[in-house]
Amino acid sequence: MLTLQYLPYSELSKLDSEKRIKKLLDIVRKERIILMEGRLKKEEETQLIQATMASIDDTFKGIEIAGIEANEESSFAWRFMTNLFFGDRTGMTIIGPATIVKEIKKDPRKIELLMQESRKKSGTGRNQKRSKKEE
Repeated sequence: MLTLQYLPYSELSKLDSEKRIKKLLDIVRKERIILMEGRLKKEEETQLIQATMASIDDTFKGIEIAGIEANEESSFAWRFMTNLFFGDRTGMTIIGPATIVKEIKKDPRKIELLMQESRKKSGTGRNQKRSKKEE
């Protein structure tokens, strides 16, 4: 089952960078995809990647991350003013575990999450059950 977890800016804005990164990693380690209001600062994104690399093991393979601005097509002056007044709240960040999210593609009008193919266990498919009933 795929779980998306929305994180409003207000929930993360109270935390310092270290706690913010820990919270994000804890959620992703539960195999959830985070839809976060706002963006991480460049330093925080770097710290998140470093923390991820340090915690990779047999069960946790890493993360995929993408941030988008609310209006990437807007003029420089408008983006500057928006950033000045709203800071990191503009836009959205998507973070997912690498075991689920293969790749995140973005352009000004859409985001595409490419998912890993699910592994089906042998003998548990619908066709298998149907063939047993027919016997």
